Amino acid sequence: MAEEKLHIRLHVYDTEISVNVLREDEEYYRKAATLITDTVNTYASVFKGRKSDKDLLYMALIDIALRYEKEAKRNDTVPFTDILGKLTAEIEDALKQ
Repeated sequence: MAEEKLHIRLHVYDTEISVNVLREDEEYYRKAATLITDTVNTYASVFKGRKSDKDLLYMALIDIALRYEKEAKRNDTVPFTDILGKLTAEIEDALKQ
């Protein structure tokens, strides 16, 4: 069965964007649009008139990407997986003895 797509319009900063999204992703798209708008507005309130709209968008993009990268690193489970693997091997060795 094909997944149901919705056609929605998002307000992002000073632009309306029309997108087709999966029904279960609609809320995420709307929250993302709000995050972008809020972040650009924050930079615009400080730098409007001194920076171009393009610069404001890039500043917001960097800000959001930085948050994403920090969160991705914070949620990195590889170190835990490595430690669990070592502990499992030690437990298995101890049980063999």
